[in-house]
Amino acid sequence: MRFSYQIGMCDPDHYLPLAKAAEQAGYHGITIPDSICYPQEASSKYPYNKDGSREFLESVPFVESLIAVAAMAAVTERIRFSTFVYKLAVRQAPIVAKQVQGIQVLSKNRFDFGIGISPWEEDFAVCGVPWEKRGLRFDEQIDILRGLETGDYFGYDGAMHTMPANKMNPVPSEPTPLLIGGHSEPALKRAARVGDGWMCAGADIEQLTAYIGRINQLRQEYGTADRPFRVYTTGQNAFTPEGIKQLEGMGVTDVVIGFRNVYEMEEDKPLDEKIAMLNWYAGEFING
Repeated sequence: MRFSYQIGMCDPDHYLPLAKAAEQAGYHGITIPDSICYPQEASSKYPYNKDGSREFLESVPFVESLIAVAAMAAVTERIRFSTFVYKLAVRQAPIVAKQVQGIQVLSKNRFDFGIGISPWEEDFAVCGVPWEKRGLRFDEQIDILRGLETGDYFGYDGAMHTMPANKMNPVPSEPTPLLIGGHSEPALKRAARVGDGWMCAGADIEQLTAYIGRINQLRQEYGTADRPFRVYTTGQNAFTPEGIKQLEGMGVTDVVIGFRNVYEMEEDKPLDEKIAMLNWYAGEFING
């Protein structure tokens, strides 16, 4: 089992000291949430909490996630980073490809790119991107990310994207793992078909078992079951040895540890308290 510490939705001054503390404590990774803005008016519902409300995000600070990764990678040496998850579908794929390539080169390939489709129509409106056919747009963006990372000339002629052949330099020395987020059937299919892993934003044990079972079934159908595959989930069930063992038995490879329930509008904790808590968890369950 690998353990990641969640950094984000907090005082921006906490990012760098928390990253250094997590690396020193023995965490394998750091995850960073992604959000662009909070719309003044919205009708979309958030799919990962009980009432679909997004009020918990109104006054929460978000440093742009790729900028946060680059800054934290610069002050660490070993720990890996992953977005959990980055709203790729509302952005321009070639620009994102260039940013990710830079992170990988400068960090020595310490970035795993967790990507998804924003559940909020308002994100698309703010970015001037059509909400319609967003899944097809996302699929083509994955093709573009991988094509531009080869360092060879790559062009694209799809239903949603047309891009003349071009190449980028420098590119990473190894492919960037793409981890697909989302709980819907199309998201599970996408993860099984083209992903290097799947990210679960939150589920109870029964739901998580069903999701992983479905992905495994789909991977058999798509002929991808022999490829390495990672499964991330939030770590509410990873605070006992028995819980960790149960998650491992289900096929979970990475748990994301946090000590704050932002859905309930829980206030941010002081930095020294956060460091003490991450050190406590590492001593109990990672290094014990």
